[in-house]
Amino acid sequence: MAGAVGLAIFNPLTGDTASAETPAQAAAAAHREGAVTGRSEHTGTERAGTERAARKASRTVAASTVIKLAKSQLGEGESRNGSTKYADWYASTRHAAVTARRDGGTVGDYRGAEWCDMFVSWLSAQTGVKNMGWDAYTVQHASWFEKTGRWGDIAKPGAVVFFDWQNGSSGGIDGIDHVGLVVKDNGNGTITTIEGNTDNAVKEKVRDKSEVVGYGYPDYAKS
Repeated sequence: MAGAVGLAIFNPLTGDTASAETPAQAAAAAHREGAVTGRSEHTGTERAGTERAARKASRTVAASTVIKLAKSQLGEGESRNGSTKYADWYASTRHAAVTARRDGGTVGDYRGAEWCDMFVSWLSAQTGVKNMGWDAYTVQHASWFEKTGRWGDIAKPGAVVFFDWQNGSSGGIDGIDHVGLVVKDNGNGTITTIEGNTDNAVKEKVRDKSEVVGYGYPDYAKS
C-alpha cells in the first residue's frame, strides 16, 4: 500500500523535481521532451492524453467532479502481472521517460510498482483540476503541496490525503506511506476516502484521522 516509489515528476519548465501544477504545464513540459505517442493497452486511449487533459485545464473543476470520477473507479484493480491502467497510463506519459532517465531506471519500472499516487495523478489528469499535482512518489507529492502553500490539517472533500501507518499524525512528510482522496469528514474523528492500491484495488475506506500526516488542497471551484 505504500506509495513511495521514489520516482517523482520532473518538471523541465522549472528545472526542479516537482509535481506539474496543471495538466497544461505537464503537456508543455512533455512537448519539450519530444517523446513518442502510442496507445495504452488498458485504456485504449492515446498516450498523448496529457494534451487532452491540458485542454480541460482551463475550466474550473469542482471537488465533487473528482470525487464522482474516483467513485466510478471503485473495484478497478490489478491485472495478473500486477499492473493497473493507472500505472500503464503514468508510464505512457512523457514525464515518465524523463523521470526514468533521471533516476537511472526504465519506464517499465512504473508498471507493477505501488500505484496509489498514480491513481491520484490519473484523477488529476482526467478532470483537469488545477494544482492537484502528478506524481508516483507520495513523499515528493506531499512536499510539493507544502512548498506551494497548499498543505494543511483540515479534511476537506476532494483533498489529497497522505498517511503514515507507523507514526500517524505525529510523523512527518518523509514517513508518508500512502495517499488517497477525501470524500468527506465524518465528524467523529474519521474520514471517508477513496484510495488506489488498497488490497490491490480502488476502494472506499473509513480512516482514523490519527493516521493522517496532512492534506494537499487542489484549486477547486468555490462551492
